[in-house]
This record gives sequence, C-alpha cells and structure tokens, in this order.
Amino acid sequence: MLTSLLTDRYELTMLQAALRSGAAHRRSVFEVFTRRLAPGRRYGVVAGTGRFLEALADFRFDSEELEWLERNEIVDAPTLQWLADYRFTGNIWGYHEGDIFFPGSPVLVVEGTFAEAVILETLALSIYNHDSAIASAAARMVSAAGNRPCLEMGSRRTHEISAIAAARAAVVSGFGGTSNLAAGKEYGIPTIGTAAHAFTLVHDNEKAAFEAQIDSLGIDTTLLVDTYAVTSAVRAAIEVAGPKLGSVRLDSGDLVAQAHEVRALLDSLGAHETQIVVTSDLDEFAIATLAQAPVDSYGVGTSLVTGSTAPTAGMVYKIVARENSAGVMEPVAKAGPGGKAGIGGRKRAARLFSSADVAFEEAVWADPESRWESFGSPALPLPDYASRQRELLIPMILDGELTDRAMLGAEGLKRAAAHHAQARAELPRSALRLQRGDPALETVNLEVG
Repeated sequence: MLTSLLTDRYELTMLQAALRSGAAHRRSVFEVFTRRLAPGRRYGVVAGTGRFLEALADFRFDSEELEWLERNEIVDAPTLQWLADYRFTGNIWGYHEGDIFFPGSPVLVVEGTFAEAVILETLALSIYNHDSAIASAAARMVSAAGNRPCLEMGSRRTHEISAIAAARAAVVSGFGGTSNLAAGKEYGIPTIGTAAHAFTLVHDNEKAAFEAQIDSLGIDTTLLVDTYAVTSAVRAAIEVAGPKLGSVRLDSGDLVAQAHEVRALLDSLGAHETQIVVTSDLDEFAIATLAQAPVDSYGVGTSLVTGSTAPTAGMVYKIVARENSAGVMEPVAKAGPGGKAGIGGRKRAARLFSSADVAFEEAVWADPESRWESFGSPALPLPDYASRQRELLIPMILDGELTDRAMLGAEGLKRAAAHHAQARAELPRSALRLQRGDPALETVNLEVG
C-alpha cells in the first residue's frame, strides 16, 4: 500500500519552502522521543518498528497522488517533481522493538537531507504513538496476569486497520493470541474465538446451543456460560461435553465470586481440567483483582486497544542537528517557553546496570561528532557506579537500505516479543507496580565530549 499521503500538509509546505531556500538539501538529524510518560506510568514499551520500516519501503508518490496534489494546489511544480523521485536514502537507528523507553529516550534517530527526513514525521509518529501506547498498556496487563495468558479481543472497539496494529502491539508485550484473523494471517499470531451470546440465544435453550458447538468444534472448545444462570449453564456444559470440556467463559457480573463458584462446581462435577476464561471489559486493575481467583486466562478488549486511558505515547519528531551554511553539522533545539525546550545534538543512549544486573539509569548524551561511524564503538566510559551497560540504538536503515529483514513480518514480531521479555526482566521490581509513580529509571542527560 502506498503510504505517502498518510501525512500532514505542513510537511509538504515546509518541503516546498525549503526547496526554494536551498535548505532542503542540508543534512539533518531528527529524533523521536517522549517528554513524559502517561500519568502514573513507570515505563513505556517501544512498538511499531516493524510496521514503520514496512511503511517506509512503500513511501512513494505515484502519478495519481501527484495529480491530486497538483489539482488541489498543495505544492508547486518543482516540489511535485522532487516528490515523484522520492526515495529515502539516509540512515535510521532506533531502540529494539519491544525495548523499554523513558522520558527523553531517543527511540528513533533519522538522518538524511532535511527534505527526505522532514516528510516522514507523521508516518513515524502515527505508527509509534499508537503501537507504543497499546504495547505499554499490554505490558501492564501481562505483569498483572502473572503466568496466566492474556488474549487480545478488541477488534470491535477500534478502527478496522488499527485493530490489526493493536493485536500486533499486544503480542510484542506478551499477549498470547488475538481474535483478529487479519492479524493472525499477517503476523503469524495464534487466533482464538468460539461463540457469543447470540449463538446461545438463537437456539431453543443452552443445552441445544452447547450440543451444536461441541458437535462442530469438539470438547476442547470454550462454552460461554453466563447467558442465563451460570450454575445451570455449567451443569449443562459438563452434561453435554463431559468432564474433559476445554473451558468455560465468564463475561459479566462479579467475576471474582463467580470464578470461585464455578471452579468449585466444575471440580464437584469431575471437570478438574476444565479451565475458566474471563472477559468483560478487563483492564490491568481488574486483572490484578482477579489474581487470587481460580482463573486460567484473560480476554482483553476495549481497555487494551485504547491504551487503557493512555491512547497515545506522546512521542514527538524533532530536528536536533543540521548542516550549517559552512557545511558543518551543528546541534539545534527549540528554546521557547512552555516546557517544550529541546536538547540539541544527535543522541546516543545506554542503559546502566547494578552489580545485581538490575537496570537503574537511562543515560542519554549528544554525540559531539554527530557522525554515524561513532555508533558501534564503546558507548561510554563505564561509570564506576555501574556494573555494565547496554547501548540501546541499533542500525535499521543505512544509506537507504534495510539492515536486517528479520525485523519485519512474523519473524520481526517474534523477535520483538522475545526482546521485550528480556528488557522487562532487567527492570527493578518496583517498575511493575500498577500504582502511580515516577519513571522506573531516571533519564540522565550527560555532557560528553
């Protein structure tokens, strides 16, 4: 899919004016970061990297789009010609997908000419802000669930395309499956789903509905038991399926009390291996409340796909270095009021660890050379108060070419989920609390040079 018009008009107006002034061809560095986490959150999760890299490969202006821009007088003829030949030929570095981020973390660094980098702002932010918000919420839910699986079921509560991205982002943070078939096909995510209340209601009674479902799907299926009376439904379910029934699902009412009652009833009927799945507008706090209940898995919808009160990660795309009229790279940053002043210079970042191998600090510093060649060299002289460090930025695009195709598709999602599990395990235990608090790690801006 061509993605070039998934952008804001002002990016093209800046491009046109910069082409006229000559500044369009100056080498520039942009960074994606957030100034603050969502209120009360202790960390965020980077997600959307694979989708961004896939979208960037398709970021082209075809004849139909160019004709529309011309017909609506969006840009002038020289700008149209420049857009017709557009290909990103610069460099992109970023945090591993699935890694943890904090305020000031440079999760994406884009280097190219001003023209080719500036028009990527909306593309990058729309993907990273959405996916990172979902992944950050999902991580809290997975933490609250402990060893119990979380399953994504939010397609009906968001835009149809966002639903695919949300399912993918949830899996980055540890969700085990999705109800969305398109996400399953695109990214190799296990799909789940059985029946809604409508299926029970279309039959003459619950027993007839259960018989039809078991006949079609076998006894490993999940039967929804709260259409009428839960107790009688559980008895009917076991009568039809036998004690080897896979699962029953609770979708309303006092889930804690019902889970205890249903577990006791199942056990009394000899269905000791039949699991209990709970749904019903769960969020991380509801999941935490169910921690002591005999629940086996959670289906999460609305709260997940809307970021659980934080639908965006609040990331911005800012220029931090540019080539001056003498051809020398120099740092630049907004200096105005309102808490939006920036820190100039292309950044590097490292996570510092204690002797117990627990992360305790996010170190960010401006590279005085502003040269890509410095990446890959030792990050920092290791401070004497740290046991080790992990440099956080990896090369993704060099001279316009993707460095590793394994960052894309199903393989990229699998790698992102594995990296997230490792990165979250590095955090102090306090980071996983649901209570409001400051970021788990302090971001320290170092003076290096």
